[in-house]
Amino acid sequence: MTVVAFLDWASVLVFAITGALVASRAQLDLVGFAFIACLTAVGGGTLRDLLLGRDPVFWVGQPGYILVACAAALVVFFTAHLLESRYRTLLWLDSVALSVAVAAGSGVAINLGHNPVIVVLMGISTGCLGGLMRDVVCNEVPLLLKQGEIYATAAFAGASAALVAQYFGLSGLPALSVCAGTTWVLRAGSLLFGWSLPVYKARPPQQ
Repeated sequence: MTVVAFLDWASVLVFAITGALVASRAQLDLVGFAFIACLTAVGGGTLRDLLLGRDPVFWVGQPGYILVACAAALVVFFTAHLLESRYRTLLWLDSVALSVAVAAGSGVAINLGHNPVIVVLMGISTGCLGGLMRDVVCNEVPLLLKQGEIYATAAFAGASAALVAQYFGLSGLPALSVCAGTTWVLRAGSLLFGWSLPVYKARPPQQ
């Protein structure tokens, strides 16, 4: 198994758990759990593969990804009530999934020989769009769009860090580890210490 394939498997599993946790907050049935888990798990990677022209899309070529997502949904369906704070668990699991998925998306683009702009964009889209779909479908405020949250910024920094690591001679697992680590540190800092970006504030009209 390649490094990128492993990262795809890991991100699918963790993102599926976050999707199922959001489904539990929305009080969906088991089919709803499976749908949201699968949407979250493969949404970003699907768009990545379509944009990059990968044929087949990763989960079409290996349907086991969908089975893993459904299994995660089933487990969460019967265990979510045991968690003291499902939302807090969701935030931390999502930070891990974001980090792994950004590394996976960046790695795919690097392996296909794309230029730095595409590498960064694929890292961001793979990491962010599955969670965005999850939150929109379940009528949650998307983590990506919460005021001042370091989310897409963490994905951008992580994908950029992979390119910097590659520039200094790292490749494969070391470069993608730098990517995932950078992403997670920034996202975790936002959760732990309230790191945030300045937001636009409209000035009152002048008299």
